Amino acid sequence: MTIRVLLVDDEPLLRMAFTMVLDAQPDMAAVGEAGDGAEAVRLARRLRPDVVLMDVRMPGTDGIEATKRITRGGGRTRVLILTTFDLDEYAFAGLKAGASGFLLKNARPEELLAAIRSVAAGDAVVSPRITRRLLENFAHQLPTGTTPASDERLRLLTPREREVLVEVARGLSNSEIAASLHLAEATVKTHLGRILLKLDLRDRVQVVVYAYENRLVRPP
Repeated sequence: MTIRVLLVDDEPLLRMAFTMVLDAQPDMAAVGEAGDGAEAVRLARRLRPDVVLMDVRMPGTDGIEATKRITRGGGRTRVLILTTFDLDEYAFAGLKAGASGFLLKNARPEELLAAIRSVAAGDAVVSPRITRRLLENFAHQLPTGTTPASDERLRLLTPREREVLVEVARGLSNSEIAASLHLAEATVKTHLGRILLKLDLRDRVQVVVYAYENRLVRPP
């Protein structure tokens, strides 16, 4: 299977460099380029790429708004945000908009390729601990108050699934959750899969965002 990638950046030379790296791989192909967010949304709808490599700062429609429109379109396209700093407000906003992770612009080619493959496979390219740090740093943008937010979907979760959700939001890996809850790691993966399905979330990064927004866990 060839991973089809849409490149979005307002710098033509950077798009060219990414294209050369991708096209040198036997399992990847650059299927399109966009210089701004609006064009990215149009191309994503027409080309239906597996992964969109999305810059944030662009003229007109920025990468955050473009990510939101693409991920809420109901398709299988996943977005990988390109950012300058690993804990900046753009990475946080990108995750909230539905991105499956973020990557530094100065990442090595092998890191870029590994990230694209991970996102295409349905994984998140940001560790739960890094996601937690993002949310803690930008806690002022999260809902306030002590009463849990009302989301009817939470009622769909079993008590064990809710426990797993909270542990994911605290930054634990599957193996750490298994040890904490005295479960097999395969059982944790099964619970996580059901959580994603019931809450209509894309990956564990979105689980963390959801848990913080619904005040199931709170920043320290």
